[in-house]
Amino acid sequence: MPLRDVLMPDRRRLIPLALMLTGLAALFLAWNLKAPVEFILTLRVGKLASLVVVGAAIGAATVIFQTLTENRLLTPGIVGFDALFVFIQTALVLLFGGSVQAAIPPLLQFLAEAACLVAVSLALFTLLLGRGAGDILRMVLSGVILGIFLRGLTSFAQRLLDPSEFAIVQQASIASFTAVNPQVLTIAGITLILALGAALWLAPSLDAAGLGRQTARGIGLDHDRVVLVGLSLVGLLVALSTALVGPVTFLGLIAASLAYRFCGTWRHAVLIPAAALIGAAILVAGQFMFERILGLQSSLSVVVEFLGGLLFLFLLLRRSAR
Repeated sequence: MPLRDVLMPDRRRLIPLALMLTGLAALFLAWNLKAPVEFILTLRVGKLASLVVVGAAIGAATVIFQTLTENRLLTPGIVGFDALFVFIQTALVLLFGGSVQAAIPPLLQFLAEAACLVAVSLALFTLLLGRGAGDILRMVLSGVILGIFLRGLTSFAQRLLDPSEFAIVQQASIASFTAVNPQVLTIAGITLILALGAALWLAPSLDAAGLGRQTARGIGLDHDRVVLVGLSLVGLLVALSTALVGPVTFLGLIAASLAYRFCGTWRHAVLIPAAALIGAAILVAGQFMFERILGLQSSLSVVVEFLGGLLFLFLLLRRSAR
C-alpha cells in the first residue's frame, strides 16, 4: 500500500489503535513474568494469539454485517451461530457420550465445527437471498427463528443428559481462551489473515453498498453479488471465532460501535481494520485485568456479553428517543 494512502487523515486513526494493541500485548506478556520464563511465555503467547484472532474476526465481521443489513444494532450472532454451536456440542455428547466427545482431536473438532457453521451460513444466505439482496430482512428474521428453534432443541436434549455430561456441555458452551491447541490456532490465524485481506479488497464495494440498495445499483454496483460475498465472509469469520473458543455474541457490537465513533468515517478500508484492532484490544485488556490485576479465573466472555447487552439496550433506547 502506498505510503501516501497510509498517511491519509482517516487511515492515521489506525496508528494509535495499533500502538494500543501492541502495548496491551506487551503488557500481557511481560507483566510479573517469573521463572520458568520460557514455559510461562509460551502459554501466554498462545492465549494472546487466541484473544487477538477472536477479537479481530468478530470486530471485522460485525462491521461488514451491519453495513449489508443497514442496521448498526445487529450482530452476526443474531442469525443463530451461537445457538448452532451449542447445539453441536450438545448433540455430540448426547449421541456419543462425554468421553468420546473429549477424545476427538482438537484439530478435527475445530475443522468439523467450522465447516458446519460455514455450510449453514452459506445455505442460509444463498437460499434466502436467492430472490435478490432485498430479502436481507427475511434472512435476518429466519436466522432469529433458526436460533430459537435450535435453542429449543438444545434445551430438550440437555434434559436427557446426566449431570456429568451436562457439565461437559456447559463448559464447552462458554467461550474460553485457555489451552487453545497451537495447530488449530495456526490454521485459524492464517484463515483470519486471508479473510481480512478479502474484506479489504471488498471495502470499496461496501462503501457503495452502505448507501442503500437502490442508490448502490443506481451507480452501477452489483449489489446482490457484494451482499452474497460479504455475508460469506461474515459467515467464515464468525465460524472461525466460534469454533475456536465458543460464542461471544456482543463483542462485535462493542468493537464496531467504538470504531464508528473513533474513526468518524464511512470508509470500510478504515472501519474494518479499526474494528478488528479494537475487538482484539478489548479481549486482551479484559483478560489482562481478570488474570493479572484482579487475580480472577472467571470467564471473560460473561463480562463482555453483559457489557455488550447494556450497550445494545442503550443504542436501542437512544434510537427510540429520536
